[in-house]
Amino acid sequence: MDKNPITKIVDWYNEAKKTEINDPDAITLATVDDTGFPNIRTVLLRKIDSDSFVFFTNYNSQKGNEIENNNNVAFSFHWKSLAKQIRIRGIAEKENSKVADDYYNSRALGSRIGAWASKQSSKLKNREELLERIAFMEKKFKSNPPRPPFWGGIRIRPLSIEFWKEGKFRLHERELWKRLDLDQKWSIDNLYP
Repeated sequence: MDKNPITKIVDWYNEAKKTEINDPDAITLATVDDTGFPNIRTVLLRKIDSDSFVFFTNYNSQKGNEIENNNNVAFSFHWKSLAKQIRIRGIAEKENSKVADDYYNSRALGSRIGAWASKQSSKLKNREELLERIAFMEKKFKSNPPRPPFWGGIRIRPLSIEFWKEGKFRLHERELWKRLDLDQKWSIDNLYP
């Protein structure tokens, strides 16, 4: 058996890319606010490395602020077409390097302008206010907006990963990989359904 659970995640993800109609890279991300109350939302995971996962966002958004205050996060993949799910808990950190630059520059111009125009998670008076900000940013940057300093990646380094596969009569297969810190080797346990 491979000593790195991310290898198995990549295998399942590649399988899902063939069967999921929309967004096989969609994950449900959980963060915690300053009162300890959880928030979840769907984001698109854009990079899987040998030791971590990366998605991109506005650092001033609700999720960005919550991660800044408490970097313990969780997320899950659910691929209904495969009857498989993966749950991951880990430590989040900003990915504000060339990785963020490269991804930002690969996006459509409208998405890059939108990153500048949107005050993500802030109150919006009306749609016209957003459209005015977009028009302003289009004039300001023309066709080559740089990556905003408030926008980049969030890298999640996993501490636990659970693989779930649907079983007949709800006798699902569950396999839990975990470690206490990022430098430890993984332990593996099978769990009752």
